[in-house]
Amino acid sequence: MTAPAISTPQHIEHRIKTADGRTLAVAEWGDPNGVPEIAMHGTPGGRITYWEDPTIYARHGLRRITYDRPGYGESTRFKGRSVADVVIDVEAITAALGIDRFVVTGGSGGGPHCLATAALMPDRVIRCLAEVSIAPYPTEGLDWLAGMTEGNVEEFNAAMEGEEQHRRVAERERKTTLDRLAQGRADFLGDSYELSDADKAQFAKHLNRVADQFFNAWRPASTAGSTTCSRSSSRGVSRLRRSGSRRPSNSAERTISCPRHTATGWRRTSRTRSSARVRNRATPGSDADVELVTAWLAGEVSDLSRSA
Repeated sequence: MTAPAISTPQHIEHRIKTADGRTLAVAEWGDPNGVPEIAMHGTPGGRITYWEDPTIYARHGLRRITYDRPGYGESTRFKGRSVADVVIDVEAITAALGIDRFVVTGGSGGGPHCLATAALMPDRVIRCLAEVSIAPYPTEGLDWLAGMTEGNVEEFNAAMEGEEQHRRVAERERKTTLDRLAQGRADFLGDSYELSDADKAQFAKHLNRVADQFFNAWRPASTAGSTTCSRSSSRGVSRLRRSGSRRPSNSAERTISCPRHTATGWRRTSRTRSSARVRNRATPGSDADVELVTAWLAGEVSDLSRSA
């Protein structure tokens, strides 16, 4: 597979050491003197993630920080980590970059990490935005896999069975996705991932940026010894059950004291058909909507009302 020729927008790269000796690959975008934003990528994903108009961050006065979660891209794997362990990485990043208070965002698999950060660092998080976030597992009274597309069900079940089973699925799906992206195909998630027309349109529109992110996130070197290369594993499905006392409870959202917003995305069948998604208000994902969200994160507007 050969990565397509894509020009990544100008940004600053950092390599930060954690207290336990791991390396975190971090990217910085926008206004270096702006409001710090820690942005948690989805599953799969990585630090090379940006809007189609990359000037949006500087225009709204945001110093946007993205990073490869452990096992992705150039970040060291953190075997056995829980979602709550994201705080260890956020503490290392903010200390190295001289950041005190910040806003935090997360989409899809980044949603739980975003909510955990806001719940466990209440004195430092200014605002919290989680979009198309997965719900806690397990959740009483919730059929967690109901309505999910076939590919998601297979991956989550494999993750709960153990690393060996999950690795087989992860490596197969990684190859399929990168091969299809190299061919310029918008159906890069594979045949077992049902997509709505809205999904297909969005994937086709943003295909180059998706390819840039994935080819960086799934670098060949990063998959050796890493189980976070699949679409489900970094959500920590099996690990949520054995994470320690720092893990937010299933009511973690109610423990967040800062202004927060949770929302679904487009009419996404690949993941958001499931009732296991945190639901609030639909977001169309239009250019205007992204501008509104960015303005809210920067503190320029106080109301994030969006029509369903």
